[in-house]
Amino acid sequence: MRCKGAVVAIALILVCPGPAAYADGTDWWGSKLANMPSQFIFGYGSLIQTASRNATAGAYVPAIPVRISAAFGYVRTWNDRSPSGFTALGLRKAGPGETATTINGVLYPVAGDDMAKFDGREAGYARVEVPHAEIEAVSWQSIPQQGHIWVYVPIQGLQPDAAFPMLESYIDIVVEGGLEYGSDFARELIETTAGWSQYWLNDRELARRPWVHDAKAAAVDQMLASINPAAEHFKDRLFAEQFAIRWSARAQ
Repeated sequence: MRCKGAVVAIALILVCPGPAAYADGTDWWGSKLANMPSQFIFGYGSLIQTASRNATAGAYVPAIPVRISAAFGYVRTWNDRSPSGFTALGLRKAGPGETATTINGVLYPVAGDDMAKFDGREAGYARVEVPHAEIEAVSWQSIPQQGHIWVYVPIQGLQPDAAFPMLESYIDIVVEGGLEYGSDFARELIETTAGWSQYWLNDRELARRPWVHDAKAAAVDQMLASINPAAEHFKDRLFAEQFAIRWSARAQ
């Protein structure tokens, strides 16, 4: 995995409180320093996107862009099968002879230290603690010095297949979440995700005219078509009827 040395550009107004927050004794979480959260989550997939993260929490959840080091020993890949019938992003330990990679994402606090909502969302995942020494900030905001940092790892990792394909609607959430922190951040996200598959279903709303519902669809497609390893399988992405024709036998 390639680690980007440059600081990622961020739309700070959209993501978190600005420097003025320090004037009244608050930290970058927007909380009083005396009430600093003690539980944090590292999001590396759909939780990177602000809207997706907020929907789970039921409230605004500020986050900072970060990167886990290869020393953590994991690889981000397509290996978590949702009961609803698609494969989402997960992590897996690097195999024998394989090099672990860096993994970029976001770090955010758990309001009231209540992990229940996120544990419920990540059913089928095990919550693993990330050592502070193995995570770094990639913006002007620093990693909290205290507290526990958790990441969700699939308990049973399975690759995409005809019955559990990668979904473009999910990929859009992930890549557009990355774009909140700049194009370099989104590029790194794609480059450091393994397991892209020929089982790739374009399930966007009005998929043949996606710009009607998503102004960022063209930007996402341009990245997916030009950045490996996603680009190696972009040609395999199919509309629903094409997917059914090609893979119906294998989906049984």
